[in-house]
Amino acid sequence: MATIEEMRQLAMIQGEALKRQAERSLRAFVVQAWPVLEPRTPFLPNWHIDCICEHLEAVTAGDMQRLVINLPPRYMKSLLVTVFWPAWEWLRTPEARWVFVSYSESLATDHSVNRRQLLQSPWYRNAWGDRFQLTSDQNEKTQYRNSRRGIMTATSIGGTVTGKGGNRIIVDDPHNPVQAESDTQRQRAVDFFLQTLSTRLDDKRAGAIVVVMQRLHTQDLTASCLDLGYTHLRIPAVAESRTTITFPRSSRVLTREAGDLLWPTREGEAEIAQRKTELGAYGFAGQYQQSPSPRSGGMFKRDWWSFYDEIPSTLDQFAQSWDLAVKGDPGSDYVVGLVAARRGADIYLVDRFKEQVSFPETLRAIRALSARYPNARTILVEDTANGPAVIETLRHEIHGIIAVKPDGGKAERAAACAPRVEAGNVYLPRPTAPNGRRVPARAWVEDFIEQLAVFPKGAHDDDVDAFTQLLLRWRQPRALLGFPILVEKRSPPWGSFGHDPADW
Repeated sequence: MATIEEMRQLAMIQGEALKRQAERSLRAFVVQAWPVLEPRTPFLPNWHIDCICEHLEAVTAGDMQRLVINLPPRYMKSLLVTVFWPAWEWLRTPEARWVFVSYSESLATDHSVNRRQLLQSPWYRNAWGDRFQLTSDQNEKTQYRNSRRGIMTATSIGGTVTGKGGNRIIVDDPHNPVQAESDTQRQRAVDFFLQTLSTRLDDKRAGAIVVVMQRLHTQDLTASCLDLGYTHLRIPAVAESRTTITFPRSSRVLTREAGDLLWPTREGEAEIAQRKTELGAYGFAGQYQQSPSPRSGGMFKRDWWSFYDEIPSTLDQFAQSWDLAVKGDPGSDYVVGLVAARRGADIYLVDRFKEQVSFPETLRAIRALSARYPNARTILVEDTANGPAVIETLRHEIHGIIAVKPDGGKAERAAACAPRVEAGNVYLPRPTAPNGRRVPARAWVEDFIEQLAVFPKGAHDDDVDAFTQLLLRWRQPRALLGFPILVEKRSPPWGSFGHDPADW
């Protein structure tokens, strides 16, 4: 039987081994530090914790300088990124300066207090108290300094960062879920990040910025980070398809099959179903799936559309529908023109123009589409933006131009048109040839479907406006619209559009 001294020596050896293990591995550090902050909650291991830890270790090693992580709420994102990781990295570089930002001051303060509690805990001090100590003259809830000149500062979106900078900038939940639908509030967070916060790195080359958040909108801060080329770790609660994930440090490969739950020991099928009910399709798609619009689509589901290989030879009517923009600057709205045909209750979209163009270029586009499809004699132009000027310029040159005053809001008009798409009465040209290759002339179809699927959360709604304008025009019987009821017994003006093998 071992003596008390032998047991004490064994405990010291084991403690030293655990200490070295925690120093080498963030994942090991998290497991050991967990009881300090969550003494009543058992630690539940899961692969996503390991994966996030490896990404953060890659930042520490200098292999990543810009990282954005998207995962559901209450899946340890703040504890891992904003609490455990900074405390772990201070073991290696206690002189490092950190800046932490959240959407509210209270949330940023809570994270800061948890971080300080861990740094001052007996467990942390007993193991690494000889490396640094928090100074007594700068030890507040939102800012504290250590004896090696390292600083951790917490603030909120729009908060004061003048004179403050760091080697690490951590943005944890920059958007308030309640306010994310407000363009003003959402853009305020994005502008603060781009124009103010991102400039506060002490060393632009060696410093790192990490954003961790749940997706709330297609134009949230994650979208801006992806445009800037950030490394993206997206972890949905339910795998949407078979997905292979490679861990950046260990090269471990993990495969998720479609339908696999992210953390079943924490949220199983019953809990996930409850979240879907509580959040609704949009909320669940963003906050849990990290895809701000539902995979199936919003008001216009992706699988509602019908497709044709060859347009019918007998059609009732042809038309164009245009949604115009005020100006053609990059970042402005698009000019969208649709060409469509109608036969009974069915509508066939044939072609689309979509570009960010100026007023003269808009005129040229309408002229070109009218020349290409001469039987599309009804030309609907929304009487907003450049619409009145376009109508006045072209009305004596191209016959059939009709000014359309939008009736009701965009969402209301879309809701009125969605049932017709759901019923399978709207046909798009099939974007692939029989051999499976994409048809270049029909490359617009997939983008068109996507633009309607993300409405009303997409960045642009020009396709939606042009499409709903057309469908609302054709919602009534032709006789009620002032047209004689007849069938044009001839091939469409574009012939067998898209069926020439050269198009394939």
